[in-house]
Amino acid sequence: MKKVVIFGTSVFADLAYFYLKNDSPYDVVAFTVNQNHMSGDDFKGLPVVPFEKIEELYPSSEYDMFIAVAYKKVNKIRAKIFQDAKNKGYHLISYVNSKVTKWEELDIGENCFIFENVVIQPYVKIGNNVIIWSGDHIGHHSEISDHCFITSHVVISGNVKIGPYCFLGVNSTIRDGINIGSECVIGAGSVILKNTKDKEVYSINSTQLLPIKSDKLTSI
Repeated sequence: MKKVVIFGTSVFADLAYFYLKNDSPYDVVAFTVNQNHMSGDDFKGLPVVPFEKIEELYPSSEYDMFIAVAYKKVNKIRAKIFQDAKNKGYHLISYVNSKVTKWEELDIGENCFIFENVVIQPYVKIGNNVIIWSGDHIGHHSEISDHCFITSHVVISGNVKIGPYCFLGVNSTIRDGINIGSECVIGAGSVILKNTKDKEVYSINSTQLLPIKSDKLTSI
């Protein structure tokens, strides 16, 4: 089993550890964070070491790494750590859950994490450092660029191109043939029917709150 160090001690890092431990050929041996973010020297019963000293303790010749950082600053923080780890010589693993529906060949970069019950159709290309949460549909001939974060139950139709550093919220939908610009934020439940420009933000109104209490309803 290839030995792996996870960057991070967040909830995402906790999840990454669980999935890699129970559904992968990787052996997680330690966690690492930047020195100024260390709050203890162990996590999940494993050592936590400063990223600044990682090469001395877990050299890249013997260990791979996974960057378990979410989407803050439109994925820029995770992208920086990704590049820092590459500069230190580390290979960054990608994980595809065993319950993902896909074809044998999958064009995918480094440091990707794809959760369960995702459907990936033929000819999809996934760049580096892309997180795809559970229940998504990725349509045929679509391309997801580097450093994107796709949350749960997103529908990306066929022939869609998503630029780098994008965030797609829960239950958002992208129509077929659409180009999404870089650094776009597509809010939960949004439906995108035309091309977007770089750094655009889309949102829909929240569900209406009715002026009645639930115990006064007569039809439920």
